Amino acid sequence: MATLCRPEVAVPEHVVTAEETLDLARTLHAGHPQLELALRLIANTGVRTRHLVRPLEETLRHPGFEERNLRYEKEAKRRLPEVIDRALAHARLGTADIDMIVYVSCTGFMMPSMTAHLINGMGFRSDTRQLPVSQLGCAGGGAAVNRAHDFVTAYPDRNVLIVACEFCSLLYQPTDLGVGSLLSNGLFGDAMAAVVVRGQGGHGIRLEHNGSHLVPGTEDWISYAVRDTGFHFQLDKRVPGTMAVLAPAMRRMAAPFAWDITGLDFYLVHAGGPRILDDLGRQLGLPPETFRHSRATLTERGNIASAVVFDALDRLFTEGGPPPGARGLLAGFGPGITAEIALGHWSVPAPVTGAVSAEADAMTGAAAGFPAPREQQPPRGAAVVV
Repeated sequence: MATLCRPEVAVPEHVVTAEETLDLARTLHAGHPQLELALRLIANTGVRTRHLVRPLEETLRHPGFEERNLRYEKEAKRRLPEVIDRALAHARLGTADIDMIVYVSCTGFMMPSMTAHLINGMGFRSDTRQLPVSQLGCAGGGAAVNRAHDFVTAYPDRNVLIVACEFCSLLYQPTDLGVGSLLSNGLFGDAMAAVVVRGQGGHGIRLEHNGSHLVPGTEDWISYAVRDTGFHFQLDKRVPGTMAVLAPAMRRMAAPFAWDITGLDFYLVHAGGPRILDDLGRQLGLPPETFRHSRATLTERGNIASAVVFDALDRLFTEGGPPPGARGLLAGFGPGITAEIALGHWSVPAPVTGAVSAEADAMTGAAAGFPAPREQQPPRGAAVVV
């Protein structure tokens, strides 16, 4: 069965604090008629720090859509290889073992997709399948897990690499002055993540069921307006109330498999904002501590779009993970309004029998009960060659 392994998550080096965000809003929008409301909403997000791919002064200048998108491409190519290498190491696999790459991003556009550059530049096999996901927004991380699960269910001996790259700061639009836009400016952050779904072996979430749900009539609640200056994020004030619809849908999705989602052992949920988590907890009768990993992501990194669920999963690993066999849920929410939900059990490596050298363990993962890679890969540099 498919196993979602430990992810690797990375954030850029430029940090902006909540205090800096609020001071900046007061300075830039001193005459805004709803400034106090915007400041209160930003403060209520609970976001303490966010990471930016470029320095704050540069982020606030809009050089044009073309330059922004070129920056996205350059930074993604420069930063992603190391993240991917570490995710492959977590899964005890090499590039030759990957059969499909799912690339998720809603903050930049490339054609050919980043998948082509990764395959050519990092030594993946030329027959590696490519699946770019670009228009599901924050739900993209959950969708990527579910499509990888579907693929590995069809081909049980295959492996999928998921890569999420979200540079939300490159979407900053200085002329967008609605309260929703000002709130977004204080909520979203930048991050990258990579994770492997193994068809055989592995340590993490043993994926068992997945499902999707689209809330009718909500297409314009979360959207992009594509203009000469790029993507303009639009957020409707009704979005925080969507859990009243999505929580029952999540129950219905799990019911045919005899899963009661109010009694699981762990929950990895997209942290779009604190009210999303609060309302979901109330709808399901769960205490606030249930979503501690998602809340930590929101506090330390802001809303990092499709990468949120992988950051929350990494925090679960860091915590030591639940007991073997523990049941859990992973869910992403995004435009549509769309929910992507996965259910699974926590699995651990098979116990070691016999003596295995440290070198063999590092190269093949044999000491953890994993099959050896199809072939060993030569060392790779930190940049994609294109």
